[in-house]
Amino acid sequence: MDGFVFGIGSAIWLGILTSISPCPLATNIAAVSFVGQRIDNPRRVLLAGLLYTAGRTLTYVVLGALLVNSLLSAPGLSRFLQTHMNQWLGPVLILAGMFLLGLLSFASSGSGIGERAQKKAGVMGMGGAVLLGAGFALSFCPVSAALFFGSLIPLGVTHKSGLLLPALYGVGTALPVIVFAVLVATGARFIGTLFDRIAVFEKWARRITGTVFVLVGVYLSLIYIFGVSMPF
Repeated sequence: MDGFVFGIGSAIWLGILTSISPCPLATNIAAVSFVGQRIDNPRRVLLAGLLYTAGRTLTYVVLGALLVNSLLSAPGLSRFLQTHMNQWLGPVLILAGMFLLGLLSFASSGSGIGERAQKKAGVMGMGGAVLLGAGFALSFCPVSAALFFGSLIPLGVTHKSGLLLPALYGVGTALPVIVFAVLVATGARFIGTLFDRIAVFEKWARRITGTVFVLVGVYLSLIYIFGVSMPF
């Protein structure tokens, strides 16, 4: 039970860290601003932000559930994962941590999905906010891809949670979006300053999380791959 509670907290934290990473944060702000500029009623601006959040969250839920349940549904693969999960989880965490620390990188071509969604949203009114959320959710940047595929999916497989943990991850990605939607709806003028502060927080949060991932990955690798006995 304690392990699953830790998994819940981890899923929410991974979602928040994803949302405040530079690329997803920029697309979130751009999306809320994009919709807000076209709607005069503050309540409808907030509604547009919530619809964008729903589209983004639902996309993560569907994608996460499909991946986790597919990995667990095949009997042979499921038995293999249950037997060897701890062995390959260590290297996966090390790689994910290295991506977060900027030690590894890869090119991402998913931005085109978000750009096409943004163009279509302009002629769809309020419904376009949902499309924007879904499109930007699929526009994985290196950091968000490492967090989702390298951290959340293994976490979901470990706890056999193909729905709850991806849903909580989606909620985590939505929290900062809702804040910015409220700021846009109320006409707050310090949104730029807040963005700068979040950027600084994200920098340190990403470094700390990346370091923890590497350390935990090394710890799991030493125990389950190399058979090293730990005194604690």
